[in-house]
Amino acid sequence: MTIVVILIIAIAIVMLAAVASAIKIVRPYQRGLVERLGKYKDTRNPGLQLIVPFIETMQLIDMREQVVDVPPQEVITEDNVVVSVDAVVYYEATDPQRLVYNVADFFTAITKLAQTNLRNLIGDMELDRALTSRDTINTQLREVLDDATDKWGVRVVRVEIQRIDPPPDIVSAMHAQMRAERDRRATVTEAKGYQEAAIARADGEQQAAVLAAEGRKRAAVLDAQGDAEATELRAKAEKLRLQMVGEGEGDAAKARLTGIKDAGADQKVLTVEYLQALEKIGDGRATKLVIPAEFSALLGTVAAITEAVRPDDGADEVRPKDGLPIPDVAQRVDLGD
Repeated sequence: MTIVVILIIAIAIVMLAAVASAIKIVRPYQRGLVERLGKYKDTRNPGLQLIVPFIETMQLIDMREQVVDVPPQEVITEDNVVVSVDAVVYYEATDPQRLVYNVADFFTAITKLAQTNLRNLIGDMELDRALTSRDTINTQLREVLDDATDKWGVRVVRVEIQRIDPPPDIVSAMHAQMRAERDRRATVTEAKGYQEAAIARADGEQQAAVLAAEGRKRAAVLDAQGDAEATELRAKAEKLRLQMVGEGEGDAAKARLTGIKDAGADQKVLTVEYLQALEKIGDGRATKLVIPAEFSALLGTVAAITEAVRPDDGADEVRPKDGLPIPDVAQRVDLGD
């Protein structure tokens, strides 16, 4: 009885173990590689999968993106400088069957492949170019690794250079070069600043001088115009004043002479008054003289008075006529009284 129970229990345990080994769960980021008696059968998708226990086996392949750290290595550049370079490679599986059957140790294979190609790429560059061309190195190395790993069922997503370390003496020389370059740029920038400031000051002074000259010119023009207008106004005012003064003096003299005449003065008194009035008019600064209408008669009267008061010297004055020579006494003709 006891043996039978033990046998039943053993059979149950074996059956449970067989059932458990026959049930497989494939996660969403995995693929199941099924082998039957050591031979590839198929690839299972995510979900609950059943296999024949003890006859079939399933190997789970992770399809997520993986990272491979490439160890640092020394590389000689084209200008014979030894630098230490390390990188990281990002890849993802595309075909689980080829990833399992086409390469024995994928991690070691891709690490060595990355080191070899990295050495070749940097060896064809000078140090300065290698330090400034990381994007170029990353792109070229990714293309090379992607082509090489295609038969392994893997796609290289990207490659990143982590560090490129030159020797300490090269680093010191580079630091000195960078300091000299920064000093040169600072000097050039300072000189350009001084130059721009000097140009700006010169432009400002030039504009100020031009504006000042224009201001002086406009002021001089306005002053000249003001002086001209003032002179013209003063001249007009002086002319009007003199004209009015002359007219006033003439009217005054005429009125005085008319009054004397109306008072019954004789011709001699009127002649003397006329002469005094004309003398006053002539002494004035008037530019316009008012001459009475009876001035011609006045001149005749003046001539008569002059002849009347002229003393008789008993001898006639001999005067030439029209520029003719004076005749001798014997040649003269007495015309009588």
